[in-house]
Amino acid sequence: MKYYRMISISLAVIFALVGLVFLFLPEGVLSFFNKLSAPLGMKQSPMQGYIFYLILAAAYMYLVTLLAFWMYKKPDNQYFPLLLANGKLASSALSLGFFIFHQPYLINLTNFIVDGLIGLLALFFYSKIKSGK
Repeated sequence: MKYYRMISISLAVIFALVGLVFLFLPEGVLSFFNKLSAPLGMKQSPMQGYIFYLILAAAYMYLVTLLAFWMYKKPDNQYFPLLLANGKLASSALSLGFFIFHQPYLINLTNFIVDGLIGLLALFFYSKIKSGK
């Protein structure tokens, strides 16, 4: 446990930077790995990135499912709804940003609304648990 805090903050910085790369340079990520694939004798990924980003989306849904389940199993723990709120509100904000600045797709607007409501509900539960009510 000696290096726990140092490793934790390092992981947080790395995850944040990788998230920004995924957001702003999705084709760059795929291109980078495609350049490494040929020398290793592996097939290149399609540049649309659907498969890779579907993997990440499924992993995110696994995580929020797990958080909701832990909320059910351990209703006194205030951190589970706080983590769920952060994930859902981040998803909501990104969806709104893509709706406004990229393309006004219905799915982006819908995700903004749905994840925003889930995030606000989780924040409500967090505040109730934290205050002991």
